[in-house]
Amino acid sequence: MRVLAIGDIHGCLAPLNDLLEWVNPTPDDMLIFLGDYVDRGPDTRGVLNRLSELKKSRPVICLRGNHEIMMMDARRGGRSEKKTWLSVGGLQALGSYGSEPGRSGTLEDVPDEHWHFLENELVDYHESDLFIFVHATVLCDYDMNDQPDYALFWEFLGDAMRHHSKKTVICGHTSQKSGVPKVVPGAVCIDTFAHGGGWLTCLDAVSGRYWQVNVLGRKREGRVDYEEE
Repeated sequence: MRVLAIGDIHGCLAPLNDLLEWVNPTPDDMLIFLGDYVDRGPDTRGVLNRLSELKKSRPVICLRGNHEIMMMDARRGGRSEKKTWLSVGGLQALGSYGSEPGRSGTLEDVPDEHWHFLENELVDYHESDLFIFVHATVLCDYDMNDQPDYALFWEFLGDAMRHHSKKTVICGHTSQKSGVPKVVPGAVCIDTFAHGGGWLTCLDAVSGRYWQVNVLGRKREGRVDYEEE
């Protein structure tokens, strides 16, 4: 069994489809998405459709990212929350919900099944015997059920993040514009800037092998060496 984590997708459906086809997860593999499925890239609608289909056909864990939180806040809140969301990629997300080319959609055009997915199908983190999967960061001295929201969804990865459990943290959120996963003592970040000209990354957490696809359909692979000190 492989433990496969996929970093921040941000509306990049074509790289997601290419990556899944290449990695070819089996029913025995654990598949974990690290959040930030929406905004910035061209096809938020397509990405949410794809993830919803995956969850119906096989066990899949989808974490909640800060961009999903902002999209939900834009729906529930007022003008200020919507303006904030639009400024950080919501505009591109709504563009994918237009009924015809060149016409942007509105929050009312987002189908109920997508709101249900964002509200009810996402989890704040996933913890296994060896790993902690989280969108952003963890506070190293806190148990996972005591982690504050600002750590789980908003903080950026520093020079180390060794949780007291000794488990390796696999995270996204901190964009690696180099396109290469960032390895620090205790953690690996696989947000490799898919929407901004970088790569979408899938990491086999156990072996350290990773696969990457970009918006041009190019592929490459590598391996991370976990920092032990």
